[in-house]
Amino acid sequence: MIRCQCEAISFRAVLSKPLSVDICHCLECQRQSSSAFGVSAIFPVEGMLPFPESIQPHVGMWTRKTDSGCTLECYFCKTCGVRIIHRGLLPDGSSQPTLTVKGGCLENLTLKDARHIYTRTARVPVPEGSWPGPPDEY
Repeated sequence: MIRCQCEAISFRAVLSKPLSVDICHCLECQRQSSSAFGVSAIFPVEGMLPFPESIQPHVGMWTRKTDSGCTLECYFCKTCGVRIIHRGLLPDGSSQPTLTVKGGCLENLTLKDARHIYTRTARVPVPEGSWPGPPDEY
């Protein structure tokens, strides 16, 4: 189940568990999470967007350009302000095949096999084998 803090947004993920989990140490995730890193669970876009009609009135969206020239759609709860999902759009406007659910919004998320990414700006120690930038598939 995916929920914001006030539970105005609540819906089921398309899969019972994410494809992968990333702990991102980039400066944007640090700012967005007001912490040393952000946690994101990766899911396919198909079946996750558009949001169910019942919650659409509660969802806002903010966009920003990324360093790679893509656009990031940042979906949030209009009531409590919690970020829910990020989806990347390629320079031609088409959707990337996956999106990220913010880790704190996903019930029973485990960080056991999470990857540490963008560690060149990490503020905390990271495990060996972490990615200084994006993983290869990004």
